[in-house]
Amino acid sequence: MTRAVRHGDGNDRQPEGNGARRNTAHVDVTPSGVGRQVRAVLTTGGEIIRFSGQVLRSLPDLRHHSGEILSQAAILILSSGLIIWMMQFVMGYQCGLEGKYFFDQLGAPLYSGAFSSWCLLREMVPYMFGYIFAAKVGCGFVAEIGSMRIAEEIDAMEVMGVKSRSYLVGTRILAAWIAVPFLFLVGVGVAYAGAYLVNVYMLSGVSEGTYEFVFWLFQNPVDLTFSLVKVMAMATVIIFVSCYYGYTATGGPVGVGKNTAKSMILNLLLIHVVGMLMTQFLWGVDPNAPIAN
Repeated sequence: MTRAVRHGDGNDRQPEGNGARRNTAHVDVTPSGVGRQVRAVLTTGGEIIRFSGQVLRSLPDLRHHSGEILSQAAILILSSGLIIWMMQFVMGYQCGLEGKYFFDQLGAPLYSGAFSSWCLLREMVPYMFGYIFAAKVGCGFVAEIGSMRIAEEIDAMEVMGVKSRSYLVGTRILAAWIAVPFLFLVGVGVAYAGAYLVNVYMLSGVSEGTYEFVFWLFQNPVDLTFSLVKVMAMATVIIFVSCYYGYTATGGPVGVGKNTAKSMILNLLLIHVVGMLMTQFLWGVDPNAPIAN
């Protein structure tokens, strides 16, 4: 049963039960209120950048924690690989399906492999990787490190002389740099398999040899390298943001939950910002395509 909410001198009470009116949060849309919100966002961004810089400066200290780095890398692969690869297969299937119908409308069904080639390697595989990595790995880091913060385990590390920032965050950064290339490359192969399966066997729109010729014509090792760089940038940003919100968590379990939600929202935004900038930087000047070359 809910308690009545007091107003004024305490004599007026709202009715209890489901019919009671609920107070809604007031959103300040005045110029001063919007300005405060913008300043808060910029302040948080600056704190994340400073936190990331401190972690990067502490990386040389990690030579004493090689075992923890390898352990975290193994955890990343074993706990996240299956879901990442499964979603990449679905994404490959979807791109293959759309490519088939798109080129059918143009009267060039033999070129369905070109759509899958560009759609998957350059954009969809990196973005899907970022989504799953932020949801599975990023939120997990916030919850794990945040729980250690509110349980005062991080304070205990500092008392014992352990540099908590480098041990908790730096090890996860290096572990991701080890695990992400493997997770990504396997995911690319799985996505290719999904696109190949739907085009060649399920829809039977093109022969095996024709699909493979067109598919590999529109990509090369340079594109694969650029896409890997793009994914590494996304993963690094996700880990820095997630570890920041976990490391600075306050307010008990509720605070950890709120920081987890904040990290997910910010990571989703940054995934697209990083993806857009990397695409423009890597392919904006030279699309690296066998068209009119």
